[in-house]
Amino acid sequence: MSDCTCSNEAACVESFRFAHLGFYLMFAIADVAGFQEKLEEGVKLFVPTLKAEEGKTVTFDKVYLIAKSDSDVSIGNPTVSGACVEAKVLGHGKGDKIRVFKMKRRKRYRRTYGHRQGYTEIEVTKIKASGAAKAAPKKEAKES
Repeated sequence: MSDCTCSNEAACVESFRFAHLGFYLMFAIADVAGFQEKLEEGVKLFVPTLKAEEGKTVTFDKVYLIAKSDSDVSIGNPTVSGACVEAKVLGHGKGDKIRVFKMKRRKRYRRTYGHRQGYTEIEVTKIKASGAAKAAPKKEAKES
């Protein structure tokens, strides 16, 4: 990017990514399994394990930001009302194994075990800026 004149080249690269094609790709920042993720339509990503079957569609209602273009950005307080992101669950899996080794010197204490973190692969299918149906609050049964 030799023609970049701004001081923050990383931001310039991000906005240039699709500007040369004549369109801007809409994205959203939403809460996915307790983490804030940047979601774009058609993008596949790995997130912490979700309780959903393969092939099913999941909806993320906590959307903190939606950007349709450089000039049209909606920031929630704390979330954007009526916005949601739909994604299709592609599969579940486990990451690479990490080895954990514990040792206390001079005590003959050594423990080795491994861990594989679970993940879910999703593909973002749709970003809805408004008109999303809110989930009905659960009513508690009263005891008589």
